Amino acid sequence: MKKVEQGSITPEERTLGLVCVLLQFLTVVGPLIVWLIKKDESAYLNALGKETINFQLTLLILYVICGVLTIIVVGALLAPLVGLFGLVMIIVAAVKANEGIIYRYPFCFRFLK
Repeated sequence: MKKVEQGSITPEERTLGLVCVLLQFLTVVGPLIVWLIKKDESAYLNALGKETINFQLTLLILYVICGVLTIIVVGALLAPLVGLFGLVMIIVAAVKANEGIIYRYPFCFRFLK
């Protein structure tokens, strides 16, 4: 977890950070839009947006692997676990984003650095 100095984060940035993380429940595109709009204006939102997008890409890859593995039934058993993992990690990240902390998702591929 990477903490940005509390004094440097405005209430608007904290709110947008929380929105960026929570938009993962609705769509992959939501966090991407928030990140693209605000990445140059805020170091906090830039880092948080990259982390969120990396996590969404990691989940996508895991779901594709589960889809392929459904041929041998294993994927059908793993897909709900991937979903539960994603749900829990998004909730944890939302709580941390509300505190001004950039949560580093475990087992996440870092495509955007």
